[in-house]
Amino acid sequence: MRWADLEGRRVAVWGFGREGRAALNALARHLPGQAVDLLCAPAEARVAGDAFTSVRVRTQTPDEALLSGYDVVIKSPGISAYKPELLGAQARGTRFTSGTALWFGTHPGERTIAVTGTKGKSTTSALLAHLARSLGVRTALAGNIGLPLLELDGASAALWVIELSSFQTGDALGVDLGVVTSLYEEHLDWHGSRERYVDDKLKLLAASARVLVNATQPALLARAVAHPGLITFGDTAGWHVAEGWIRRGTQDVVPASAVAAPGLHNALNACAALAALEQMGLDARAAAPAVSTFVPLPHRLQPLGQHEGLHWVNDSISTTPLASLAALESLGERRVALIVGGHDRGLDWMSFVDAMGRQAPLAIVCQGANGPRVADALEAAGVAGVHRALDLAAAVAAARHALGGDGVVVLSPGAPSFDQFKDYAERGQRFAALAGFEPGVASIQGLGIA
Repeated sequence: MRWADLEGRRVAVWGFGREGRAALNALARHLPGQAVDLLCAPAEARVAGDAFTSVRVRTQTPDEALLSGYDVVIKSPGISAYKPELLGAQARGTRFTSGTALWFGTHPGERTIAVTGTKGKSTTSALLAHLARSLGVRTALAGNIGLPLLELDGASAALWVIELSSFQTGDALGVDLGVVTSLYEEHLDWHGSRERYVDDKLKLLAASARVLVNATQPALLARAVAHPGLITFGDTAGWHVAEGWIRRGTQDVVPASAVAAPGLHNALNACAALAALEQMGLDARAAAPAVSTFVPLPHRLQPLGQHEGLHWVNDSISTTPLASLAALESLGERRVALIVGGHDRGLDWMSFVDAMGRQAPLAIVCQGANGPRVADALEAAGVAGVHRALDLAAAVAAARHALGGDGVVVLSPGAPSFDQFKDYAERGQRFAALAGFEPGVASIQGLGIA
């Protein structure tokens, strides 16, 4: 969809988060004088009215009748496309779009790499931008990673690296290279089922001229194999990790340990970034040494430092059990107390339980809304060192006690934060404070154009 498609129509913006505000600002730039309504929560109404004086603010809960009164609704990504009221309005003729769709619809000539994946998409996107910039390429880093595309509307870059969530992949259009880092069970509350999540995630394949996928995941590879522009990473023919090295085919390029972000999975993310650069005609081998100067993203296996004899690692971004397993893998043979649990989306934890039955850390502290369910499953499987805690504060105290002043406390919940916090960042910041570190706002470096 293009901005011209909205001119003279009955238009609403649904959601007053960062994406919603970016859409309102872009509407004012592209269609000055266009009437627009904002659908937001009552608590947001005053701030919204003060910031956008020409916008009519509506605080009633959007139902089918309200939504069907508009020709076009620009919705925020977090609002599920499968809400019954949305589907009902859609059937009555309302068109739903997004800031992402509007950006792609009006930037058909840009060189674009779009990155998605259950895990690894943010780190891969940031690594891609960092490595491209090390070669002197003016690169934009935006999207789901923390900067809506519409905030860069009208800006120019030689290369656009765009992270897309599963909520946004269907809005992409004309992508030069689509990258899929991994595919696991996630966001079932938004999509409604695992099958729909997978289908939505892989809409990026249809939107991309070429696709780069993780060859270490057979199920993902099977879904992508029919794409005429398929390229892979993680297999021995291309960029992969073997014997402690990041390799291109049989050639050792840089040690895997050179990647500033820890863990085998991050070395594989680096392979994805290098393979993507190569596919865009850039010198990936020349860029490879810059993996050592990459600043790891906050809340993603972020080493906080040492306090009271313990090392602390913040992996609050972890919202699936497999992410918790990856966090443990990155810590090797150290004495570890792992904190898991949070908002319960009904995900299957049995792969985690099975892995813990084979090799568990010194302590697993289960907290939050789904903590009892996870603890029950671990204990039923005979896993030792299981502790229960009501909330994150109690979990940190239990982890401290279990380690006795020697080891690593890692927060890698394997679940969302919404049972106790507004988002994973607030959870990570609270963990850091409980660990005894000075408060600070962790931000992702490199967003925007450089």
